[in-house]
Amino acid sequence: MSWLFDDEDLEARGNRQYTNGEITVFWQPGKCIHAAYCYRELIEVFNPRRRPWVNMHGAPTEKIIEVVNKCPTDALTWRWNDNEKNKSNPAYKIKQAIKHEQALLRDDTVFIHVAKDGPLVVKGTYDLIGTNGEKLQVQPVTAFCRCGASRKQPFCDGSHTKTGFKDENS
Repeated sequence: MSWLFDDEDLEARGNRQYTNGEITVFWQPGKCIHAAYCYRELIEVFNPRRRPWVNMHGAPTEKIIEVVNKCPTDALTWRWNDNEKNKSNPAYKIKQAIKHEQALLRDDTVFIHVAKDGPLVVKGTYDLIGTNGEKLQVQPVTAFCRCGASRKQPFCDGSHTKTGFKDENS
């Protein structure tokens, strides 16, 4: 669910915000792996050939929420502009429960998804040790390069879209 992030994280420098008056969509470019779910499913709202690339008036709010929730790395997230709606939204209650549970337990479940013609997307809590033996910093959702062209190895920087990386086995 693409709503479970702290406001400070979403409003951090370099992130973008787009609103239609009802919801605000946040784009965190540093997390984006260009999986293209957003513009393949809703080009009327998410069009990388336009500036700004997000047109929040291109589709109904419910459809925007549906597509944003499919973002595999949570580079796209959203929240209601009316804070009362956020509080009545099941996602808000989930967010509060997660915060409480994280204080009590560490969730060791790790999910790994092979994105078609894209990176390996890993969600969860884990340690990543670099070639020098040092622990690398990872996010709760991290994309790892499979194409070999990333300038941020071992992490994905979206280069697979420029190189035309294809994986017939994914």
